[in-house]
Amino acid sequence: MSAFSRATLSLVLILGVVLGSAACVYRPTIQQGNLLKSEDVDQVTVGMTRSQVRYLLGTPMVADPFQPDRWDYVYTLRRGRESQVDRARYVVYFEADKVSKVEKPGLSEPAAVDKMKAKDAKNPGPVPESEPPPPPSVQQPQPEAARPGGS
Repeated sequence: MSAFSRATLSLVLILGVVLGSAACVYRPTIQQGNLLKSEDVDQVTVGMTRSQVRYLLGTPMVADPFQPDRWDYVYTLRRGRESQVDRARYVVYFEADKVSKVEKPGLSEPAAVDKMKAKDAKNPGPVPESEPPPPPSVQQPQPEAARPGGS
């Protein structure tokens, strides 16, 4: 074997090992933001104080100094190598330190509405015709494992 073919063979082997090991890198599940329970979100009503909202939902992810009367609760979940990132948002507006409006932007997206329709189709329950159906609650992605340091 000539010196050139040995160098080429060595280069190919090293390149193969590097490319092969790149696929074996562990990518952890990453959670960021406020993981809110739908029961807690549904308890926030117009007229509540800031401290009551903070007690129910925790400290907001974004408290904008330019919009002090708006709190944004944002949650993202990226599972390992998956390219899709699950997101959930919840916005609370205040006037005179009392809740004036609550916004659930995630529900206006078609994908979120389709997910809720699919969930309702799996579990159809009898709904009396005289009562309107209850409003949908915020659906947040749930990780498989418990959160570190919390419940």
